[in-house]
Amino acid sequence: MPKKLLLLPQLSASSAFRIPRARPVPPPAMNAARTGYRVFSANSTAACTELAKRITERLGAELGKSVVYQETNGETRVEIKESVRGQDIFIIQTIPRDVNTAVMELLIMAYALKTACARNIIGVIPYFPYSKQSKMRKRGSIVCKLLASMLAKAGLTHIITMDLHQKEIQGFFSFPVDNLRASPFLLQYIQEEIPNYRNAVIVAKSPDAAKRAQSYAERLRLGLAVIHGEAQCTELDMDDGRHSPPMVKNATVHPGLELPLMMAKEKPPITVVGDVGGRIAIIVDDIIDDVESFVAAAEILKERGAYKIYVMATHGILSAEAPRLIEESSVDEVVVTNTVPHEVQKLQCPKIKTVDISLILSEAIRRIHNGESMAYLFRNITVDD
Repeated sequence: MPKKLLLLPQLSASSAFRIPRARPVPPPAMNAARTGYRVFSANSTAACTELAKRITERLGAELGKSVVYQETNGETRVEIKESVRGQDIFIIQTIPRDVNTAVMELLIMAYALKTACARNIIGVIPYFPYSKQSKMRKRGSIVCKLLASMLAKAGLTHIITMDLHQKEIQGFFSFPVDNLRASPFLLQYIQEEIPNYRNAVIVAKSPDAAKRAQSYAERLRLGLAVIHGEAQCTELDMDDGRHSPPMVKNATVHPGLELPLMMAKEKPPITVVGDVGGRIAIIVDDIIDDVESFVAAAEILKERGAYKIYVMATHGILSAEAPRLIEESSVDEVVVTNTVPHEVQKLQCPKIKTVDISLILSEAIRRIHNGESMAYLFRNITVDD
Protein backbone atom coordinates (compact mmCIF):
# COMPACT_ATOMS: atom_id res chain seq x y z
CA MET A 1 0.00 0.00 0.00
CA PRO A 2 1.55 3.36 -0.93
CA LYS A 3 2.42 5.60 2.00
CA LYS A 4 0.53 8.85 2.32
CA LEU A 5 2.63 11.99 2.30
CA LEU A 6 1.88 14.65 4.85
CA LEU A 7 1.94 18.06 3.24
CA LEU A 8 2.84 20.87 5.61
CA PRO A 9 1.14 24.13 4.98
CA GLN A 10 3.39 26.76 3.47
CA LEU A 11 4.07 29.76 5.63
CA SER A 12 3.90 33.20 4.19
CA ALA A 13 6.47 35.83 5.07
CA SER A 14 3.98 37.58 7.27
CA SER A 15 3.28 34.45 9.28
CA ALA A 16 6.92 33.27 9.66
CA PHE A 17 8.29 32.60 13.12
CA ARG A 18 9.99 35.58 14.69
CA ILE A 19 12.65 35.42 17.39
CA PRO A 20 11.54 37.62 20.27
CA ARG A 21 13.91 40.37 21.25
CA ALA A 22 15.80 39.76 24.49
CA ARG A 23 14.72 42.00 27.28
CA PRO A 24 17.51 44.17 28.70
CA VAL A 25 18.91 42.65 31.89
CA PRO A 26 19.83 45.17 34.60
CA PRO A 27 23.51 45.04 35.59
CA PRO A 28 24.17 43.08 38.78
CA ALA A 29 24.81 45.06 41.90
CA MET A 30 28.36 45.49 43.15
CA ASN A 31 29.62 42.59 45.23
CA ALA A 32 27.20 40.24 43.43
CA ALA A 33 27.79 37.40 40.96
CA ARG A 34 29.41 39.68 38.36
CA THR A 35 32.40 40.29 40.62
CA GLY A 36 32.62 36.64 41.63
CA TYR A 37 33.58 37.35 45.24
CA ARG A 38 32.16 38.62 48.47
CA VAL A 39 33.75 40.05 51.59
CA PHE A 40 32.35 39.24 55.02
CA SER A 41 33.26 40.33 58.53
CA ALA A 42 33.09 37.63 61.19
CA ASN A 43 33.18 40.02 64.16
CA SER A 44 30.17 40.54 66.38
CA THR A 45 31.47 43.85 67.80
CA ALA A 46 31.31 47.11 65.88
CA ALA A 47 34.84 48.20 66.85
CA CYS A 48 36.33 45.15 65.12
CA THR A 49 34.60 45.79 61.77
CA GLU A 50 36.44 49.07 61.12
CA LEU A 51 39.28 47.38 59.22
CA ALA A 52 36.80 45.37 57.14
CA LYS A 53 35.01 48.59 56.14
CA ARG A 54 38.28 50.22 55.08
CA ILE A 55 39.18 47.21 52.94
CA THR A 56 35.81 47.05 51.19
CA GLU A 57 35.93 50.80 50.49
CA ARG A 58 39.26 50.35 48.71
CA LEU A 59 37.83 47.41 46.74
CA GLY A 60 34.70 49.34 45.79
CA ALA A 61 32.57 46.57 47.28
CA GLU A 62 30.13 46.16 50.11
CA LEU A 63 30.34 43.93 53.15
CA GLY A 64 28.42 40.71 52.73
CA LYS A 65 25.11 40.43 54.55
CA SER A 66 25.50 38.31 57.66
CA VAL A 67 24.59 38.31 61.33
CA VAL A 68 27.08 37.28 64.01
CA TYR A 69 25.99 37.41 67.62
CA GLN A 70 26.24 35.74 71.02
CA GLU A 71 23.19 34.02 72.45
CA THR A 72 22.20 34.41 76.08
CA ASN A 73 23.92 31.14 76.97
CA GLY A 74 27.20 32.34 75.44
CA GLU A 75 27.02 30.33 72.22
CA THR A 76 28.02 31.98 68.95
CA ARG A 77 25.51 32.05 66.12
CA VAL A 78 26.23 33.01 62.51
CA GLU A 79 23.62 33.55 59.80
CA ILE A 80 24.53 34.21 56.14
CA LYS A 81 21.85 36.44 54.61
CA GLU A 82 22.69 36.08 50.88
CA SER A 83 23.67 33.43 48.36
CA VAL A 84 27.37 32.57 48.17
CA ARG A 85 27.16 29.55 45.85
CA GLY A 86 30.19 29.29 43.59
CA GLN A 87 31.76 32.49 44.92
CA ASP A 88 35.20 33.35 46.33
CA ILE A 89 34.53 34.37 49.92
CA PHE A 90 36.93 36.48 51.99
CA ILE A 91 36.34 36.51 55.75
CA ILE A 92 38.01 39.44 57.52
CA GLN A 93 38.54 38.65 61.18
CA THR A 94 40.37 41.05 63.47
CA ILE A 95 41.16 39.67 66.91
CA PRO A 96 39.89 41.69 69.92
CA ARG A 97 40.72 41.03 73.54
CA ASP A 98 38.23 38.15 73.66
CA VAL A 99 40.39 35.89 71.50
CA ASN A 100 38.44 32.67 71.95
CA THR A 101 35.13 34.23 70.92
CA ALA A 102 36.76 35.64 67.79
CA VAL A 103 38.18 32.22 66.90
CA MET A 104 34.76 30.57 67.27
CA GLU A 105 33.14 33.28 65.14
CA LEU A 106 35.66 32.62 62.38
CA LEU A 107 35.28 28.83 62.56
CA ILE A 108 31.48 28.91 62.55
CA MET A 109 31.27 31.43 59.69
CA ALA A 110 33.74 29.42 57.61
CA TYR A 111 31.74 26.25 58.16
CA ALA A 112 28.47 28.04 57.34
CA LEU A 113 29.95 29.28 54.06
CA LYS A 114 31.29 25.83 53.27
CA THR A 115 27.86 24.25 53.70
CA ALA A 116 26.42 27.07 51.55
CA CYS A 117 28.59 25.83 48.62
CA ALA A 118 31.10 28.69 48.47
CA ARG A 119 33.84 27.91 45.93
CA ASN A 120 36.83 29.18 47.97
CA ILE A 121 36.92 30.49 51.53
CA ILE A 122 39.88 32.76 52.27
CA GLY A 123 40.50 33.96 55.80
CA VAL A 124 41.97 37.46 56.15
CA ILE A 125 43.45 37.33 59.67
CA PRO A 126 45.90 40.24 60.06
CA TYR A 127 46.96 39.13 63.54
CA PHE A 128 46.98 35.35 63.84
CA PRO A 129 45.95 34.34 67.40
CA TYR A 130 47.93 31.87 69.51
CA SER A 131 51.02 32.57 67.38
CA LYS A 132 53.15 32.77 70.52
CA GLN A 133 52.20 29.20 71.37
CA SER A 134 54.03 27.72 68.40
CA LYS A 135 56.67 25.80 70.38
CA MET A 136 56.49 22.97 72.88
CA ARG A 137 56.67 24.21 76.48
CA LYS A 138 56.96 21.74 79.34
CA ARG A 139 54.06 19.29 79.00
CA GLY A 140 51.90 21.72 77.07
CA SER A 141 50.92 21.64 73.44
CA ILE A 142 51.54 23.55 70.23
CA VAL A 143 48.20 25.36 70.20
CA CYS A 144 48.96 27.21 66.98
CA LYS A 145 49.14 23.88 65.13
CA LEU A 146 45.80 22.86 66.63
CA LEU A 147 44.20 26.11 65.45
CA ALA A 148 45.58 25.59 61.94
CA SER A 149 43.98 22.13 61.80
CA MET A 150 40.65 23.51 63.05
CA LEU A 151 40.60 26.22 60.38
CA ALA A 152 41.26 23.66 57.65
CA LYS A 153 38.52 21.39 58.99
CA ALA A 154 36.05 24.30 59.10
CA GLY A 155 36.53 24.87 55.37
CA LEU A 156 39.19 27.55 54.89
CA THR A 157 41.25 27.08 51.72
CA HIS A 158 43.69 30.01 52.03
CA ILE A 159 44.83 32.52 54.66
CA ILE A 160 46.13 36.06 54.37
CA THR A 161 47.92 37.21 57.50
CA MET A 162 50.61 39.69 58.50
CA ASP A 163 53.94 39.38 60.34
CA LEU A 164 53.55 35.96 61.92
CA HIS A 165 55.36 35.73 65.24
CA GLN A 166 57.33 32.79 63.86
CA LYS A 167 57.54 32.31 60.09
CA GLU A 168 57.66 28.54 60.57
CA ILE A 169 53.96 28.69 61.53
CA GLN A 170 53.17 28.58 57.81
CA GLY A 171 54.23 24.93 57.86
CA PHE A 172 51.35 24.08 60.23
CA PHE A 173 48.79 24.60 57.46
CA SER A 174 47.71 22.22 54.73
CA PHE A 175 46.73 25.11 52.42
CA PRO A 176 48.47 28.30 51.16
CA VAL A 177 49.36 31.06 53.63
CA ASP A 178 50.39 34.56 52.50
CA ASN A 179 52.38 36.19 55.29
CA LEU A 180 52.38 39.89 54.34
CA ARG A 181 54.73 42.45 55.88
CA ALA A 182 53.86 45.73 57.59
CA SER A 183 57.44 47.02 57.55
CA PRO A 184 57.03 49.16 54.37
CA PHE A 185 54.29 51.17 56.11
CA LEU A 186 56.30 51.56 59.32
CA LEU A 187 59.42 52.56 57.37
CA GLN A 188 57.38 55.17 55.53
CA TYR A 189 56.11 56.48 58.87
CA ILE A 190 59.67 56.84 60.15
CA GLN A 191 60.73 58.78 57.06
CA GLU A 192 57.72 61.08 56.96
CA GLU A 193 56.65 61.54 60.60
CA ILE A 194 59.85 61.44 62.69
CA PRO A 195 61.75 64.71 62.42
CA ASN A 196 65.49 64.37 61.87
CA TYR A 197 65.20 60.57 61.59
CA ARG A 198 68.68 60.49 60.05
CA ASN A 199 69.97 61.01 63.59
CA ALA A 200 68.16 57.87 64.78
CA VAL A 201 69.39 54.42 65.71
CA ILE A 202 67.31 51.24 65.41
CA VAL A 203 67.18 49.29 68.68
CA ALA A 204 66.42 45.63 69.38
CA LYS A 205 65.17 45.26 72.95
CA SER A 206 66.57 41.72 73.07
CA PRO A 207 68.91 39.61 70.93
CA ASP A 208 65.87 37.74 69.58
CA ALA A 209 64.68 40.91 67.84
CA ALA A 210 68.08 41.70 66.33
CA LYS A 211 67.25 40.37 62.85
CA ARG A 212 64.16 42.53 62.54
CA ALA A 213 66.05 45.59 63.81
CA GLN A 214 68.90 44.89 61.40
CA SER A 215 66.43 44.81 58.50
CA TYR A 216 65.07 48.25 59.47
CA ALA A 217 68.55 49.68 59.98
CA GLU A 218 69.83 48.49 56.59
CA ARG A 219 66.82 49.86 54.72
CA LEU A 220 67.01 53.26 56.44
CA ARG A 221 70.82 53.36 56.36
CA LEU A 222 70.91 53.85 60.14
CA GLY A 223 72.92 52.47 63.02
CA LEU A 224 71.92 49.43 65.08
CA ALA A 225 71.89 48.85 68.84
CA VAL A 226 70.98 45.73 70.82
CA ILE A 227 70.00 45.57 74.49
CA HIS A 228 71.32 42.50 76.25
CA GLY A 229 71.61 41.51 79.89
CA GLU A 230 69.97 40.06 82.95
CA ALA A 231 66.87 42.28 82.74
CA GLN A 232 65.75 40.50 79.59
CA CYS A 233 63.67 37.31 79.71
CA THR A 234 62.88 35.80 76.35
CA GLU A 235 60.95 32.76 75.24
CA LEU A 236 64.16 30.91 74.44
CA ASP A 237 65.25 31.14 78.09
CA MET A 238 62.15 29.44 79.48
CA ASP A 239 62.80 26.13 81.22
CA ASP A 240 61.65 23.21 79.13
CA GLY A 241 60.85 21.23 82.29
CA ARG A 242 59.83 17.94 80.72
CA HIS A 243 62.45 15.98 82.73
CA SER A 244 62.37 12.58 81.11
CA PRO A 245 63.08 10.48 83.09
CA PRO A 246 61.77 12.37 86.18
CA MET A 247 64.29 13.65 88.70
CA VAL A 248 63.70 11.21 91.56
CA LYS A 249 66.05 10.47 94.44
CA ASN A 250 67.74 7.09 94.33
CA ALA A 251 66.72 6.65 90.71
CA THR A 252 68.45 3.74 89.09
CA VAL A 253 70.84 4.72 86.33
CA HIS A 254 72.46 2.39 83.87
CA PRO A 255 75.95 1.60 85.19
CA GLY A 256 78.60 3.60 83.41
CA LEU A 257 76.10 6.08 81.95
CA GLU A 258 77.01 9.61 82.97
CA LEU A 259 75.31 12.30 80.93
CA PRO A 260 76.98 15.71 80.84
CA LEU A 261 74.98 18.35 82.70
CA MET A 262 73.72 21.43 80.89
CA MET A 263 75.24 24.47 82.56
CA ALA A 264 72.71 27.01 83.80
CA LYS A 265 72.57 30.31 81.96
CA GLU A 266 73.89 33.38 83.69
CA LYS A 267 73.25 36.62 81.88
CA PRO A 268 75.71 39.47 82.09
CA PRO A 269 74.72 42.83 83.56
CA ILE A 270 72.45 44.89 81.36
CA THR A 271 74.33 46.40 78.45
CA VAL A 272 73.55 48.31 75.27
CA VAL A 273 75.63 47.14 72.33
CA GLY A 274 75.83 50.25 70.16
CA ASP A 275 75.93 54.00 70.62
CA VAL A 276 72.63 55.76 71.41
CA GLY A 277 74.00 58.91 73.06
CA GLY A 278 72.45 62.06 71.63
CA ARG A 279 70.37 60.00 69.19
CA ILE A 280 66.72 59.15 68.54
CA ALA A 281 66.12 55.53 69.62
CA ILE A 282 63.55 53.53 67.62
CA ILE A 283 62.67 50.17 69.20
CA VAL A 284 61.15 47.73 66.68
CA ASP A 285 59.30 44.46 67.28
CA ASP A 286 56.40 42.48 65.85
CA ILE A 287 54.03 42.48 68.86
CA ILE A 288 53.58 44.90 71.74
CA ASP A 289 51.35 43.36 74.38
CA ASP A 290 52.68 43.55 77.93
CA VAL A 291 54.74 46.72 77.76
CA GLU A 292 56.95 46.22 80.82
CA SER A 293 59.93 45.12 78.72
CA PHE A 294 59.52 48.09 76.37
CA VAL A 295 59.27 50.51 79.29
CA ALA A 296 62.40 49.02 80.87
CA ALA A 297 64.26 49.27 77.57
CA ALA A 298 63.23 52.92 77.23
CA GLU A 299 64.59 53.70 80.71
CA ILE A 300 67.93 52.09 79.84
CA LEU A 301 68.16 53.99 76.56
CA LYS A 302 67.36 57.23 78.36
CA GLU A 303 70.19 56.56 80.81
CA ARG A 304 72.54 55.94 77.88
CA GLY A 305 71.77 59.37 76.41
CA ALA A 306 68.93 58.85 73.90
CA TYR A 307 66.89 62.05 73.84
CA LYS A 308 63.76 60.68 72.15
CA ILE A 309 62.36 57.14 72.13
CA TYR A 310 59.89 55.57 69.72
CA VAL A 311 58.42 52.06 69.87
CA MET A 312 57.18 50.53 66.60
CA ALA A 313 55.36 47.22 66.21
CA THR A 314 52.98 45.58 63.76
CA HIS A 315 50.42 44.27 66.25
CA GLY A 316 49.37 46.59 69.07
CA ILE A 317 47.52 44.31 71.47
CA LEU A 318 48.27 46.58 74.44
CA SER A 319 46.72 44.41 77.14
CA ALA A 320 45.97 45.18 80.78
CA GLU A 321 47.57 48.42 82.03
CA ALA A 322 49.60 49.04 78.88
CA PRO A 323 48.15 52.53 78.08
CA ARG A 324 48.83 53.81 81.60
CA LEU A 325 52.35 52.38 81.71
CA ILE A 326 53.19 53.92 78.34
CA GLU A 327 51.83 57.29 79.40
CA GLU A 328 53.96 57.29 82.56
CA SER A 329 57.12 55.99 80.86
CA SER A 330 60.02 57.59 78.98
CA VAL A 331 58.55 56.43 75.66
CA ASP A 332 57.64 59.43 73.51
CA GLU A 333 55.49 57.59 70.96
CA VAL A 334 54.17 54.09 70.25
CA VAL A 335 53.38 53.38 66.59
CA VAL A 336 51.34 50.29 65.67
CA THR A 337 49.20 49.22 62.72
CA ASN A 338 45.45 48.59 62.76
CA THR A 339 45.72 44.79 62.55
CA VAL A 340 44.22 44.75 66.06
CA PRO A 341 41.54 47.25 67.18
CA HIS A 342 42.92 49.58 69.87
CA GLU A 343 40.74 52.68 69.79
CA VAL A 344 40.01 52.44 73.51
CA GLN A 345 43.72 52.34 74.33
CA LYS A 346 44.31 55.42 72.15
CA LEU A 347 41.75 57.35 74.17
CA GLN A 348 43.60 56.40 77.34
CA CYS A 349 47.05 57.24 75.98
CA PRO A 350 47.61 59.94 73.31
CA LYS A 351 51.14 58.61 72.72
CA ILE A 352 49.71 55.69 70.70
CA LYS A 353 49.60 56.32 66.94
CA THR A 354 48.09 54.12 64.20
CA VAL A 355 49.30 53.25 60.71
CA ASP A 356 46.66 51.96 58.27
CA ILE A 357 47.54 48.73 56.43
CA SER A 358 44.19 48.18 54.65
CA LEU A 359 45.84 49.05 51.32
CA ILE A 360 48.02 45.92 51.16
CA LEU A 361 45.22 43.66 52.43
CA SER A 362 42.77 44.92 49.81
CA GLU A 363 45.38 44.49 47.07
CA ALA A 364 46.04 40.92 48.26
CA ILE A 365 42.31 40.15 48.07
CA ARG A 366 42.10 41.58 44.54
CA ARG A 367 45.11 39.63 43.30
CA ILE A 368 44.01 36.32 44.80
CA HIS A 369 40.52 36.61 43.32
CA ASN A 370 41.86 37.55 39.87
CA GLY A 371 44.50 34.83 39.94
CA GLU A 372 47.35 37.35 39.75
CA SER A 373 50.83 36.88 41.16
CA MET A 374 51.44 37.92 44.77
CA ALA A 375 55.14 38.56 44.09
CA TYR A 376 54.57 42.32 43.80
CA LEU A 377 53.53 42.45 47.47
CA PHE A 378 56.76 40.69 48.50
CA ARG A 379 59.23 42.66 46.41
CA ASN A 380 62.54 43.30 48.23
CA ILE A 381 61.38 41.05 51.08
CA THR A 382 64.09 38.68 52.35
CA VAL A 383 63.90 35.58 54.52
CA ASP A 384 64.92 37.52 57.64
CA ASP A 385 62.28 40.25 57.19
